Amino acid sequence: MKHAGRARQAALKLIFMTLAALIVVLSVGLLAMFVAQAFHVVAVALIVLWVLFVGFTFYFFRDPEARVPATADVVVSPSHGKVDIVDQMDEPRFMGGRCQRISIFLSVIDIHVQNAPVTGKLTLYHYTTGQFLSALKTESAEHNENLLMGIETTEGRATKIGVRLIAGVLARRIVPFVKQGDEFKRGERISLIQFGSRTDVYLPLSAKIKIKLGDRVVGGETVLATLE
Repeated sequence: MKHAGRARQAALKLIFMTLAALIVVLSVGLLAMFVAQAFHVVAVALIVLWVLFVGFTFYFFRDPEARVPATADVVVSPSHGKVDIVDQMDEPRFMGGRCQRISIFLSVIDIHVQNAPVTGKLTLYHYTTGQFLSALKTESAEHNENLLMGIETTEGRATKIGVRLIAGVLARRIVPFVKQGDEFKRGERISLIQFGSRTDVYLPLSAKIKIKLGDRVVGGETVLATLE
């Protein structure tokens, strides 16, 4: 599947960066060993911490294959996490006004690769810099760094679906795998948010919601709504 392994590449990049930093610290420390024998204990502690960091990084950047529903008129969850908002709101930039919103909170232990909710074409790509409020706060969607992806479906009747990727207090980088004009299939990988975040899905008022508050959803698999 397209973009497989991108999350692992991000993990390896972080691991190699921390390994380089560790080597520098240990090299400086070795020079100081003759002055402070205690550095041996510090060196061992640093190595143990780095090994733990490597294990956590590989766990955090895990990226399983999605079992994507074959039905053409469904919208699947773009993210793994917990649904904590189901409401209506105004989204003028892409949806053109009133729409339904499903907001999904991703904790630090959730998978952070995002999947395409529908088969379609990316017709809007709008990145906004901002703050880094906790993604637990619903107002983070308005104030935090975020990326709005506007998708027009290319199967069935053309429909607009919006996905907003929102960085949290720990997530400082949104890594898109697609660009404006790209086409993709439902369930394909489209982005990565590094560490704790939120995803909003914007649906037309005619869409029939299939989930409820508190549901745990799986990216690329769980059906959020059907398009009427």
